[in-house]
Amino acid sequence: MRTCRMFPVLLMWCASLLFAQSSSTGATRAGVSPPSPGPCNASAMPSVNQLALLRWYGANVVNTFAIGGRPNGLAFDGQNIWAVGGPTNSVSKIRANDGRLLGTFPVGNIPGYAAFDGANIWVTNLLDNTVSKLRASDGKNLGTFPTGKFPWVIAFDGASIWIADILDNAVSKVRPSDGATLGIFPAGSNPIGLAFDGENIWVANQGNANTVTKLRARDGVLLGTFAVGQNPVGVAFDGTSIWVANSNSNSLTRLRPKDGKITGTFAVGSSPQFIAFDGTNLWVTNLGSNNITKLRDCDGAVLGTFPTGNAPVGIAFDGANVWTANNIGGSVSKR
Repeated sequence: MRTCRMFPVLLMWCASLLFAQSSSTGATRAGVSPPSPGPCNASAMPSVNQLALLRWYGANVVNTFAIGGRPNGLAFDGQNIWAVGGPTNSVSKIRANDGRLLGTFPVGNIPGYAAFDGANIWVTNLLDNTVSKLRASDGKNLGTFPTGKFPWVIAFDGASIWIADILDNAVSKVRPSDGATLGIFPAGSNPIGLAFDGENIWVANQGNANTVTKLRARDGVLLGTFAVGQNPVGVAFDGTSIWVANSNSNSLTRLRPKDGKITGTFAVGSSPQFIAFDGTNLWVTNLGSNNITKLRDCDGAVLGTFPTGNAPVGIAFDGANVWTANNIGGSVSKR
């Protein structure tokens, strides 16, 4: 069924109700180029920050915390991890330093992903076509606001909340203070991933076009549409480049933000989904191989592949550790 290929963890519920972020485990790696040569000053020695955070060792130690449900997105609020969808129709608040569950709070129908605006957690509700605003300090629901059709991934640009509305082929811009819609802007087919580069919003379009769209954040003006790999899902900005996870190509594409030029394509695991940047390295969840790939940001070299729970999707960095949401496993992993 072609629809299943195009949508995120929703049609992983195509077998059970929802989108599954496409898990083409047999997708070819043809066309994946090796890391492009260039200067890379990454040191093999641990940095002062790594030593201070007690994380100078490799990512070979993992703790997994059962939360139930089918967790999708993760967000970090400076102290705690928020896991969306575990348990069902709720968001769980987990203390980052020890994994203790601090609370579970109801949201809408089939919640997808979350963003933190500095004070509140925003959660998309897929089947309600709404977004919920929760106070991060205590999880109190501060409002539920309408958005487009099938809202899924969400991002904060420092001033506004952006939501990818999959069935509208558009993104919504929302004012955090009162949830008012400030604009609806066309993207590509089935927009799913979002990232902010300091001036612009980048949108991964999971439909047949296999593109990313660049929108000016202040007014939503379309600045360009650029080809990437097959079935793009997650997008991340590392301060220099835009990175896109291509689920059906088993690769990451690196683009130059000013003009969308591709500057490299790098092989990862099976059915890559979302990306986190830790200040030095990129981490990507591989839905089809139940692991995460760590790449050196400066040149895309693969530094390791590490196991997670079953079907990792969302990913977040808390300043010291990388967290993944294990959709089928009903758990989150910390490494």
